[in-house]
Amino acid sequence: MSEAGLGSITWLDVNSWQFDLAGRSILVDPWLVGDLVFGNASWLIRGVRPQPVPIPEQVDLLLLSQGLADHAHPQTLDALDKSIPVVASAAAAKVATEKGFTDVTALNPGASYRLGDDVLIEAIPGAPIGPLAKENAYILTLLKTRLRLYYEPHGYPDSELAQRPPVDVAITPLVSLMLPVLGPVIRGGEGALELAQKAKPQWLLPTADGGDVTYEGLIAKFLQASGGAEAVRSQLADANLTTEVKTLRPMETLPLDLIPQATASV
Repeated sequence: MSEAGLGSITWLDVNSWQFDLAGRSILVDPWLVGDLVFGNASWLIRGVRPQPVPIPEQVDLLLLSQGLADHAHPQTLDALDKSIPVVASAAAAKVATEKGFTDVTALNPGASYRLGDDVLIEAIPGAPIGPLAKENAYILTLLKTRLRLYYEPHGYPDSELAQRPPVDVAITPLVSLMLPVLGPVIRGGEGALELAQKAKPQWLLPTADGGDVTYEGLIAKFLQASGGAEAVRSQLADANLTTEVKTLRPMETLPLDLIPQATASV
């Protein structure tokens, strides 16, 4: 029997998500319109959508994990209502402010933000970007039902997750992307297994998958992909973990029909 009123999550493709939680709609790392280009270097890598993703009618909060273009996508930010509140990593908050958003909260790891009386958003350390900086991961808790959802798009689960209560749903890459000599761009299988061991989620959902998007350019030719949902399922079974891997198609919605572990333990 599932807990009522938990909501649903929709994968919009790549790292873009819509969380509908306790009547609140949270748009996460949206790339909905235009191409994906880092800086002006389309020759280096360029992501192409076959068609734009419709902007949701209701957006109560924009949640950004990183300041890079595949998380704080410039053209998508241009298209959004600038009065939407934004919660973001320090780097992403700077991008949102430059784009004209008027209510921007930079959330450093260890800080939290309450969306009304319904959702608590906690920032914890996420992926390293360069030699010194780290971006954000987030834990979202539904305050009435105590459902806990974790999101981090590069596969770097922080050690502090092992000291926290378990999460119910974890969103993380399941495919690893590697560049020769430079090493991992995204840690899929290894990061997913570490996350499952530390956070003990009931469900594991993939992010950063290409979906319907195609990539071109110099970097795209050298990216090496490995792992995936079946490989992670095998790793979880070998580690005697009960976490269930659920996969979605772009624009598919998943109802959160599960019993939060915090509720079940009472």
